[in-house]
Amino acid sequence: MALRIEELSTSNLRGLRDLRLAPGQERFVAPVLESIAEAYVTPTAWPRAIVDDDGVVGFVMANWDPENELEAFRAGIWRLNVDEKAQGRGVGRFDVAQVAAEARRRGIDRITVLWERGDGGPEGFYRACGFVPTGEVLFGEVVGALEV
Repeated sequence: MALRIEELSTSNLRGLRDLRLAPGQERFVAPVLESIAEAYVTPTAWPRAIVDDDGVVGFVMANWDPENELEAFRAGIWRLNVDEKAQGRGVGRFDVAQVAAEARRRGIDRITVLWERGDGGPEGFYRACGFVPTGEVLFGEVVGALEV
């Protein structure tokens, strides 16, 4: 699988719309179309499609807002969705690596992510990617940080 990251466009929008999570994951992350709408009205958002030769396999939205009053929202992942058919194939790790690379390109050395704890949730994935809980909880979610 040759993954690549793309800006949102008319050529990948239908694939983003059709992206489906595995059963039970919907409670842990907003739908892609909701995230795209949020990105449209948030100038600091960085939404991207993850594509392989077969089409869209994932979506990631980061945020780059170095002046945000909350450190957890200055640089990091806001959304990460991987199509259920592509899960377990490295798409999520690719997403995290792409956000980390963009952070380094911007001169940022730390990214954050928030996750809700629970069975079937993303905590194990983010920890496996190297995110470490900071001890901070925002909106009932754990804040994790990764040095990049």
